[in-house]
Amino acid sequence: MRLLFVTDARSPISQNWIRHFIERGDEVYIASTFEWDVTGIPPEQAVFTPVAFSAAKKRTSAPSSASSRTLSLRTKVRQWLGPVTIPASARKLRNFIKAVQPDIIHAMRVPYEGMLTASALQGLAPCPSFLVSIWGNDFTLHAPSTPLMKYYTRKTMRLVDGLHSDVERDIRLAREWGLGEEKPTLVAPGNGGIRGDVFYPPKDLVKSPVIINPRGVRPYVRNDSFFKAIPLVLAKRPDAKFQCTGMQNESQALSWVRELNIESAVELLPSFPHEKMGEVFRGAQIVVSPSIHDGTPNTLIEAMACGCFPVAGDLESIREWITHGQNGLLFDSNSPQSIADAILLGLEREDLRTDAAGLNRNIISTRAEFEMNMKRVEEFYELVTR
Repeated sequence: MRLLFVTDARSPISQNWIRHFIERGDEVYIASTFEWDVTGIPPEQAVFTPVAFSAAKKRTSAPSSASSRTLSLRTKVRQWLGPVTIPASARKLRNFIKAVQPDIIHAMRVPYEGMLTASALQGLAPCPSFLVSIWGNDFTLHAPSTPLMKYYTRKTMRLVDGLHSDVERDIRLAREWGLGEEKPTLVAPGNGGIRGDVFYPPKDLVKSPVIINPRGVRPYVRNDSFFKAIPLVLAKRPDAKFQCTGMQNESQALSWVRELNIESAVELLPSFPHEKMGEVFRGAQIVVSPSIHDGTPNTLIEAMACGCFPVAGDLESIREWITHGQNGLLFDSNSPQSIADAILLGLEREDLRTDAAGLNRNIISTRAEFEMNMKRVEEFYELVTR
């Protein structure tokens, strides 16, 4: 099969999918919306198609490496002005599609890869099959944000031949945004699933009160609430230690740590290569995900696979994975006290953590194992191209 992925090729999520189909023997092409070091495929099978000011990002920057001090402003600028860049970018992508003649184009999120692909394909004949993956905040954060984001989201949903989501909620929302009832859908983890050789539990569950926040700097993660919760936890558990990946040298995080006088309890860590994160998770007792928009956070289920006890924002999508009080705890991400209470209960209840580890191990093996899910993806591709 000849596949074209329209994606941020820097992303470990995208790389999981691309590597799988290369290893399967498919002919893989990449149109990346961000510059990256092309590896694994001949350079002529890849093209850089910047959109929504993505050309301003350095080639070596990670997908979540933005500074939180300007993150909200830059998100709003991209939401208001990003769609204006789509027509010019679509012409470059259209030329690449004509040259490649793919069987399937898979755009790996709606803004802006799906929007870009929909515009490039409009009026093109013959037209390849067009799939879109939903990333957790496509509908809840971005789609309703501006008139042009609404327009391009609806346009994308009308034109796709199939849709992949990591939660059932987004299938329902996709229908509301214009996806036809006859269009096939697939629900599977956004990163393809959990690789058991990387993400597995330690021989013995962690005894030390180490709490990890792996979400990095994102506009939909309430890290301000999370950091304010830390002194509340330390007041009752002064032995607790907090690790925050993707926040090393992040000015806003450093400022919160100083202002809250929690330097001795907090370690701001760099972003780790994906294959190293299993080791990081196996050193923590609790994983925290303080988001207000989400699908299935890949770091959350990866941490669950490593035996971490999950405490996360109480969202419809998260409730598809976590039942409060059984295999994890849910909190109000806008409330530092709610976050602190969940962490403290998780630290206190060893029986709950032990039971949850067993439940989560079964959930991951039955719903999130990589090879099983990618087999379902292969079958979905075949269904869409019929």
